[in-house]
Amino acid sequence: MADENQWKPPGDEDEDEEEVDETAYKSVKDAVLFVIEVSPSMLQAPPPSDSKKADTDTPTSAALKCAYALMQQRIISNPNDMMGLLLYGTERSKFTGEDESSTNFSYPHCYLLTDLDVPAAEDVKALKTLVEDEDEFKKLVKPSKEDVAMANVLFCANQIFTTKAPNFSSRRLFIVTDNDDPHGNDKAAKSSAAVRAKDLYDLGVLIELFPISKPGQEFDKRKFYDDIVYNQTPTDPEAPAPVSGPIKASSSGDGISLLVSLLSNINSKAVARRTLFSNLPLELGPGFKISVKGYILFKRQEPKRSCYVYLAGEKAQIATGVTTQLASDTARTVEKVEIKKAFKFGGEQILFTPEEIASIRNFGDPCIRILGFKPMSMLPFWANLRPATFLYPSEEDYIGSTRVFAALHAKLLASQKIGITWYIARKNAAPVLAALYPGPEDLDETTRAQTRPPGLWLIPLPYADDIRQNPETTSLLRAPEPLIDRMRDVIQQLQLPKARYDPGKYPNPSLQWHYRILQAMALEEDLPEQAEDKTVPRYRQIAKRAGKYVLEWGRELQVQYERWQRENHSGKRVAGGDGVELGGGGGRKRIKGDGVDDEGMKMAVERQGVGKRTVAVLKGWLEGKGMDGKGKKGELVERVEGFFEK
Repeated sequence: MADENQWKPPGDEDEDEEEVDETAYKSVKDAVLFVIEVSPSMLQAPPPSDSKKADTDTPTSAALKCAYALMQQRIISNPNDMMGLLLYGTERSKFTGEDESSTNFSYPHCYLLTDLDVPAAEDVKALKTLVEDEDEFKKLVKPSKEDVAMANVLFCANQIFTTKAPNFSSRRLFIVTDNDDPHGNDKAAKSSAAVRAKDLYDLGVLIELFPISKPGQEFDKRKFYDDIVYNQTPTDPEAPAPVSGPIKASSSGDGISLLVSLLSNINSKAVARRTLFSNLPLELGPGFKISVKGYILFKRQEPKRSCYVYLAGEKAQIATGVTTQLASDTARTVEKVEIKKAFKFGGEQILFTPEEIASIRNFGDPCIRILGFKPMSMLPFWANLRPATFLYPSEEDYIGSTRVFAALHAKLLASQKIGITWYIARKNAAPVLAALYPGPEDLDETTRAQTRPPGLWLIPLPYADDIRQNPETTSLLRAPEPLIDRMRDVIQQLQLPKARYDPGKYPNPSLQWHYRILQAMALEEDLPEQAEDKTVPRYRQIAKRAGKYVLEWGRELQVQYERWQRENHSGKRVAGGDGVELGGGGGRKRIKGDGVDDEGMKMAVERQGVGKRTVAVLKGWLEGKGMDGKGKKGELVERVEGFFEK
């Protein structure tokens, strides 16, 4: 996405920075290289099944489709990030700068399908052709008869990252395979692969494994990949933290599609966690500090243009925004040194110099200072004004921060306490009072994969100025207990799975429609007819599950309404009118139809509002009193007023 601050005049950034906002991400580029194994077992079709949900893709085909889906997402949502695709174990070999017809390859049986680069429309088209054209797939994806050394594959990936993404803060290697022991008892080959993996980690590359279990055989990482894949923070402090846990092996079967399982696992790792701030001091007491990083894990996504384009010339050009201040009377250019900032007070403009403004805004160096502790129950649910910031320890400035952070997190969680903090995110930022809330680790019940890491959440708290007064309310209405019981049945039938909302299942339909249109235009595809909206209620399923309970609630509502009428109202005829008088309790009486009672008409006379009554109402009231109801409205008004004057 475009940097939202790029259109600000140079030098204005620090002066205008008053509060922490979710748009203030560190500019971190991400490079992902898919490494997919090609072997007879990875090309073996799943066993036939009568189930509609049975797999139809081979593991290699499913992995390529996952890479294609991820490339489609990133080409629009992350246009500055790189992505590449490397196949290993293929009969053919190909690498950057090498002729495919040559016999001397740097990395035999490694086929660089898509070089590591910012995805272009041509790359997406080529990958789409491969996953949709079966003949093209069989022609390219042929397994080699010779074994491939994993050390060679990892060294090939090292070369790709070194040459194509040398300055990227986030570099990740996604390995998709079903072979949990590629070298068997060959200790030398295993040791060589472990050395190459260590070289990648020293380079700042994170290796993520996406294992696929064979039918009747679980993938055992202990045989080989425990020495290759291990969680370690990259040396670059700006890189995304590895806050997600291990992935459970995907498997094919009647109950779950391998493609869906693999795509779910890859999506959980695909989004880089970009830091909001790095190495901010967390002060637990005088002279006792640790270092933490801050992440915004939830951020509203909106369609944005990445740049402005000038189309009036011979060819399209990217436009650069420039802001110029002009004097309103002479239209001359005003230099920045001539401008002073002012604030209105008592009808006057109070001028301030830049130094005075900086002094006013300076509340100290950026930090998070713990002021004290309170029970969790004292934190109301409405107190979260802005998105919470997720904190994770960093060893950059203070060695031992991870231990202290873990101890603080465990103690707060065990004691059900929160910390109250004084929080300044960065220079010139306004100070914020925030709650330090301990969050437990959240695991998926099926895959046991980590969906949310353990850590501390920094929740901004409202000041007294931010709290609005509640609206005045009269007596509260409460439904009868039988009606509440019926509604309870309806709600129980309409609960979400596991009684919780999973945002991963509901993409933003407006955003996805925007992306789909851009994708169709970029890839020269047919424009889709309508957007896919997963937020639309499933009306048939709702009617099937809760329809009868809704009808029962409606019948109970009618019963309760009739009962309420009997207890609170009595009806009787009114002379001279067709309306029924509803009352009870000695209150002012109203009448249905065009009639009006004596009390209402007397009040209208006293307030000089008789003229606002309709002719029909005045005529009906006069005839009800045995008086003449003929004539113009003015005459009728005089007769009504004369009646009450007597």
